[in-house]
Amino acid sequence: MTEDIRAIIKEHGRLAVDVKTLKDDADLYAAGLTSHASVNLMLALESKFDVEFPERMLKRKSFESVAAIHAAIAELLKEKG
Repeated sequence: MTEDIRAIIKEHGRLAVDVKTLKDDADLYAAGLTSHASVNLMLALESKFDVEFPERMLKRKSFESVAAIHAAIAELLKEKG
């Protein structure tokens, strides 16, 4: 799942650095992720993993790192069954 997340970040995140060079816990906002790009990223993640981010997850913390995104998607997939 992490590689899929990184591929989506690369395509939709518009980062100033290559996502491949970042650790899983690196701050994506410090790497150039904007609020606009995070919306595009969220929509791409929802499409790829067939999930919908609930309002409680629509905050910066949910998208601040590869690890945070992975945890959020894992939680959504678990809830989905």
